[in-house]
Amino acid sequence: MANRLTKLEHLKETDNLIERCRQGSRNAQFELYNKYYKAMYNTALRIVKDAHWAEDIMQESFLKAFTKIDSYKGEVSFGAWLKKIVVNHSLDNYKKINKVTLEPLDDVLYKVEDAGPGEEAKIDFLQMQMHQVMAAIQSLKENYRLVLTLLFIEGYDQEEICEILKINPGNCRTMISRAKESLLKKLSVYEYR
Repeated sequence: MANRLTKLEHLKETDNLIERCRQGSRNAQFELYNKYYKAMYNTALRIVKDAHWAEDIMQESFLKAFTKIDSYKGEVSFGAWLKKIVVNHSLDNYKKINKVTLEPLDDVLYKVEDAGPGEEAKIDFLQMQMHQVMAAIQSLKENYRLVLTLLFIEGYDQEEICEILKINPGNCRTMISRAKESLLKKLSVYEYR
C-alpha cells in the first residue's frame, strides 16, 4: 500500500511532470509518455483498427501534446486533454485514408425523434459478453462504429461528439440513434446464437 499513490498525489505528480515538460525536460516527457501511452494507444486502436497505424498516431499525438504543452491550462485532467488530441488525430488520419468507405457525416436525410420510455429494445448488457458487444460495434458501418466508440468507449457526450466529428447536433442525435438501433439489431443476433 505504501507504493500506491493517492489520487491527490497522482495529480500533484502529473502537474509536476507537466511543469517540467514546459521547461523542456525530456525525462519528464518520457515519464508522462510512460504514464499514458497504453491508454492512448488503445484509444487510437479502437478508432483506426490497425496496430501499426495506432502506434504511429499515438507517437504523433504525444509529439503534438509536448509541443503544445503551454496550451494545456488544467481545465480538464491532462489525460482527458491528451485523449482529445489522440481522438482528433486518429479521426483525421482515418478519414484521410478511408475517404471512399466513409459516408459523409452530414448526409442525414431525416431527424429521428428521441425515443420515449419503453420504446427502445431492451437488452440486458450486463449478461452479454463484452467481446460480443465489441464485436458488434466493430461490425457496424464505419460512421456508426466511430460514433459509438466515441460515445460508449471513449465516454464523450453528444456535444463533444458534434465538435470532434464537425457535425451539427441534429445530425449527431440522428447518427447516434441509428447507430444504437443498428447495434441492438446486431446484439439480438448474438443473443439467439
